[in-house]
Amino acid sequence: MAKSAEVKLAIFGRAGVGKSESTYRHQATIDEEVVTMEILDTAGQEDTIQREGHMRWGEGFVLVYDITDRGSFEEVLPLKNILDEIKKPKNVTLILVGNKADLDHSRQVSTEEGEKLASELACAFYECSACTGEGNITEIFYELCREVRRRRMVQGKTRRRSSTTHVKQAINKMLTKISS
Repeated sequence: MAKSAEVKLAIFGRAGVGKSESTYRHQATIDEEVVTMEILDTAGQEDTIQREGHMRWGEGFVLVYDITDRGSFEEVLPLKNILDEIKKPKNVTLILVGNKADLDHSRQVSTEEGEKLASELACAFYECSACTGEGNITEIFYELCREVRRRRMVQGKTRRRSSTTHVKQAINKMLTKISS
C-alpha cells in the first residue's frame, strides 16, 4: 500500500487565471506515494499581511509571471526576497513558471530570460498556458511536491542527528557527574 503525505503549495504572481484567491485540494500518486496537495492560488490579490501569512503557511511555492507582461516578471525577484525573509533560515522550495505561453505573439519576456532567472534562483523553470494546458502543468506541481519531500527528508535527517547529539551530550554530562 502506498504511503500518504500532504503538501501545502502556494502560487504567487499576477499571471494566474483566477481573479480571486482560491484553495484547491488534489490527490495524486507521485512516485508510488499518495500525495494530497493543498494548493492556494493567491491570484496576485493579497495585501502584505495576507501574503506573509500565505508564505508562512506554504511549504512549496510556484512563482508565476505572464510572458506578455514584463512588469509581472520583474516582480518575481522581490517576491523571492520576501519569501527568503519570511522562511529563514530554511531554503525556500520553489518553481518559476512563465504563464500564457499560448500568447507567444505578444511575448515581452523571452524563454532565455526565464531560464536565466530560474538559474539565479536555483529552481526549476517551466513555461505553460493555464488557458490551453500547454506545457504539462501537472508535472510542475508533481515536481514541486517531489522537491518538498526531498527537503523534508533532509531536514528530518538533520533533526534526528541533532537530537541524537543532544542525547549523547546529556548522557556524557550525567556520566561526568557520576564519575566526579
